[in-house]
Amino acid sequence: MKIVSTIAELQAHDRNRNRFRVLVPTMGALHAGHVSLIRLARKHAGEAGEVVVSIFVNPLQFEPGSDFTRYPRPETADEKICRAKGVDLLFRPSANEKMYADDRSTVVEESALSRGLCGASRPGHFRGVCTVVTKLFHLLAPQAAVFGEKDFQQLAIIRRMVRDLDFPIEIIPGAIVREADGLALSSRNQYLTAEERAQAPIIRQALLDAVQSPETAVSKVISAVRQKIESVPLARIDYVEIVGADDLQPRLVVEPRSLLAVAVFFGKTRLIDNILLR
Repeated sequence: MKIVSTIAELQAHDRNRNRFRVLVPTMGALHAGHVSLIRLARKHAGEAGEVVVSIFVNPLQFEPGSDFTRYPRPETADEKICRAKGVDLLFRPSANEKMYADDRSTVVEESALSRGLCGASRPGHFRGVCTVVTKLFHLLAPQAAVFGEKDFQQLAIIRRMVRDLDFPIEIIPGAIVREADGLALSSRNQYLTAEERAQAPIIRQALLDAVQSPETAVSKVISAVRQKIESVPLARIDYVEIVGADDLQPRLVVEPRSLLAVAVFFGKTRLIDNILLR
């Protein structure tokens, strides 16, 4: 596995590149969810292709007062996982490598799909995501890239950005990976206290109850989900919404490809999850 820590080194490495490349963009703190994306990338790239993982904790997608400074950065463990899973190239900008100029004045922003859900409660977050992904696409020039469905809104926004800006890149979705009790894997799960972790699976239970419910009125489904989540004392709901999976616009009735998406705080830790209804 080749490890590249500067843009100049990356450009030199890629000068004579001729392999099909699949990118897995991450912020590190790799877990089984990321491993599933790496495996998906390898399947898509084939043995002759190249799997690239990028690790960069992107400051532009953290709002003021959030957990940017305490976001986990276990470099040795991440490198070990990448080597074990057959990653060909790890692009991990060093602390001294500037991904953004001090006087930067250019951003990439999607203006429709990013308005609701996490975009409503995290202003500027998806602007940061689109900007860094555009840079990674430009620097690494992959033919395909893998994004997880746990961040469903992010996946939809990246697909829209690729379409609108004519990136010659296939976006491959990766299914949500869960703990045995149903909690979606996240790098932020390690912030949970023992008591918070014990209560967090209520999110998945509420989603499954909604799938099994015959109710079609969105307001009633949302009410039932909120009531289920709030049955545990440490949960604080950010949002519970049902939107179309393709346009992320609110729905009044549950219809094919309706997406139930939730964001819930346990203490200072914000967890997201989603499920397709019907």
